[in-house]
Amino acid sequence: MGFFGFFRRWRASSDRSEGDDFWFEPVTVRTSSGMRVSSDNALRLAAVYASVRILAETMAALPFVLYRRRADGGKDRVTDHWLYRLMAKRPNRYQNPYEWREMLQGHLALRGNAYNRIVANGRGEILELLPTHPDRIRMELIPSGDYRYRVTDRLGVESIVPRGEIWHLRGLSSDGLMGMSPIDLARESLGMALAAQDYGARFFANDAKPTGGWIEFPGSFKDSEAKKVFRESYQAAQSGANRGKVLVLENGMKFHEVGVTNKDAQFLELRKFQITDIARLFRVPPHMIADLDRATFSNIEQQSLEFVMHTMTPWAERWEASIEAELLFDGDDLEVEFDFANLMRGDAASRSSYYQSGIQNGWLTRNEARIAENLNPLDGLDEPLRPLNLVEEGSAGDGAGGGGKRKRLPAQEAAEPMDQSRRGRTRCTTTG
Repeated sequence: MGFFGFFRRWRASSDRSEGDDFWFEPVTVRTSSGMRVSSDNALRLAAVYASVRILAETMAALPFVLYRRRADGGKDRVTDHWLYRLMAKRPNRYQNPYEWREMLQGHLALRGNAYNRIVANGRGEILELLPTHPDRIRMELIPSGDYRYRVTDRLGVESIVPRGEIWHLRGLSSDGLMGMSPIDLARESLGMALAAQDYGARFFANDAKPTGGWIEFPGSFKDSEAKKVFRESYQAAQSGANRGKVLVLENGMKFHEVGVTNKDAQFLELRKFQITDIARLFRVPPHMIADLDRATFSNIEQQSLEFVMHTMTPWAERWEASIEAELLFDGDDLEVEFDFANLMRGDAASRSSYYQSGIQNGWLTRNEARIAENLNPLDGLDEPLRPLNLVEEGSAGDGAGGGGKRKRLPAQEAAEPMDQSRRGRTRCTTTG
């Protein structure tokens, strides 16, 4: 009877009427807390929504850079390639690059997979990348060992698409084919958080009083039907529009309240722990989702650096590797990079110290520092300075042979002491 008892409780807990949301929700497994958890209803938790939003917006804000390697080991930026136009200007006819990347990163964070239909021309150049919702696409293995995709459009029509026409971004995978959904893996933890959130809502809907109780009746009811009528009349008198009205009991009846208090259930502690647990799931520092209980100035700065190094860098590497492997031709001597310079800028004092060190040590030009600060370059500031004497490298002589003539800076000429004869002549002229 255990299974049938569970089945009866499961049916009783959900409405099955025509207007109930049960028929429109995706098929999910009920957790031990009694909650159904899916990628969509997990967003009801503010911590989940905040974490996904941070990952998606940060990834969308990173500048896309396309490089071509040079023979001397350097690299030149490429802006006239179709991939740059696709990623940095217009990925498809409906979205700009920020919206497109934000949505795909949200799919990755919630479902572990992101998909795009590839629209290419006769030369193999990709014209558009049209995103497809992960819930409307599934992978299918074929006897040859390859795989293809079955895509369902908005009208419910299913079509078979070969793998070469789908760009598939995967999260952490156990089989190399499909990414694992973080929401599915953390279903029990998120179910408990949803249950606690719903309990808190019901608690305040009940005038912040624990629900449940029993009525002491010194006598006895005539039969079970009379007991049922009393119970239903009592519940009708204390629910809906009658909530909070004065309760009147007859025949010596006494109401006894039953329920664990929020203090006994450690409700607030549980809610705080769930925020930390969700931040751990998405590898987001708690202070970034407004959990400042243990935040200090020093550890927030360190956690922000760790967010860039250990959270966003792996995501960017995943995007870069997939773009180079799936979208570029094998013979293309190009490299893809998402630029983290803006995330690592620091405050004005830190940037000033960084530029000063680079310029004085010769590995940064003054115009490069101006460009990094969104200032226009100036004439004469394109050459690096020699560290010791702070002269321009092109004007420096051969330090080894001594044959060259060094260019004096005005400050050096002013500071050069006069020789003895000049001092003497000056003294004589002054005294004589």
